[in-house]
Amino acid sequence: MDKLSVAVMQPYFMPYAGYYRLMAATDVFVIYDCVQFPKGGWVHRNRLPATDGELKWLTLPIQRPSLGATIESLTFLSDAKQVLRERLAAFPEVLAGMQTSPLLAPSLEPDGRAVDYLAAQLEAVSRHLGFTTRFVRASSLSPSPAKDAQQRVIEMVQKLDGAVYVNAPGGRALYQNETFAQAGVELRFLVDHPGPNTSMLHRLINEDTAALRDEIMGATRYG
Repeated sequence: MDKLSVAVMQPYFMPYAGYYRLMAATDVFVIYDCVQFPKGGWVHRNRLPATDGELKWLTLPIQRPSLGATIESLTFLSDAKQVLRERLAAFPEVLAGMQTSPLLAPSLEPDGRAVDYLAAQLEAVSRHLGFTTRFVRASSLSPSPAKDAQQRVIEMVQKLDGAVYVNAPGGRALYQNETFAQAGVELRFLVDHPGPNTSMLHRLINEDTAALRDEIMGATRYG
């Protein structure tokens, strides 16, 4: 029987294609929602080409988080739908594409908890690309806050009866093979993604889905 493989990652807003390799490579994708919200990260924003061709930030209209807030505690502004459309005015091609796409149109309707919006978005794009990984919220696994980051990941993999943990290449500085091996978990790292870092939001509107899938699958290798 094949070993159950698991990835654990914070939910990002329409991340680049390389992020989705974690879904292509694993049986279970854990949305790491019970970790502190990184204000300078990619959870609530991404960069898109504007009308002048320059990359500019598109930021989701979330309520200002309190100090130390977790990702799962983030909520949208009461007028988030209107605010998001106003912010998308700087990206008219993207706005038009979202309005006409059954896949992307739901992303124009932010409401309630941001993690629900992000999780639904990630799963919808994953299914659109043909990936079958199962999605799980880290908060449902209740990892011990007393453990360090590496041990919390191991604990979540073990609770899922996983045997393999798959991580992006940037995780090499965070995780040690020996520590995972001692816990009975094989640690694997993907190779660097050779494609562009452009947000999937822009690429889904402008590129062929099959070509995107082929790019992702072609770079889903370990090294």
